[in-house]
Amino acid sequence: MSSLATRMYGVIRRPRVTFTAILQAPSWAPVLVVTTTITLLCGIGFLRTEVGRQALVDQWERTAIAFGQPVDDASYARMEERAANGSFSVLYAAATALASGPALVIAISGLLFFVLNRRGADLSGPRYVQLLTVVSYAGVILALRQVIATPVDYVRESIASPTTLVQLFTMLDESSLLARFLGVIDLFVVWWIVVLAIGVSVLYQRPTRRLALAFTGAYVALALLAALAMAVSGGTA
Repeated sequence: MSSLATRMYGVIRRPRVTFTAILQAPSWAPVLVVTTTITLLCGIGFLRTEVGRQALVDQWERTAIAFGQPVDDASYARMEERAANGSFSVLYAAATALASGPALVIAISGLLFFVLNRRGADLSGPRYVQLLTVVSYAGVILALRQVIATPVDYVRESIASPTTLVQLFTMLDESSLLARFLGVIDLFVVWWIVVLAIGVSVLYQRPTRRLALAFTGAYVALALLAALAMAVSGGTA
């Protein structure tokens, strides 16, 4: 476990062994920088292409319609103009990378630290930097998703994630509640949740299965709320 690349690969191949080794000398910044940079470069590379820009516009249109906001010709033209702006593409990719990288890591780490340490301040227990390290390394899975999804998105001419469950049920009506729900459930996110549960299990010495079920349950609940929000808003796509 001497190199960062080895540790990142270990999170994919043997997460429990890898987390055990990483937590002996926790360090979160290097891996977070690498995964955020990977996501940023994938985003910029995709949005610099004509296919990527059009896919972004189509995604904006679908999202607006899904939440009941009609898109007329003038609105669509403004979307196209915005996506064609090279500076905007870079800013959009950067915002996405920061949201799925540092912002997500800090938010998840803070939430888990609060929940898992709420019974009292035990100075001998896990430190925040250790939990931050676990969450940062778990992010390797999300960076891998971006690496795999980018060329697939280019071929599909779509920015929508190709690894959601709805891709397995193309016969469903896109406006149905079930389709919306399955469109939020991403297989790589489920993998990330399992890896995160393993890391937290190693750190807190708690059953992995119980943590994985709790984390997955929270994810499914959020996905259901998102699907309901779209359904209630009256969107048709």
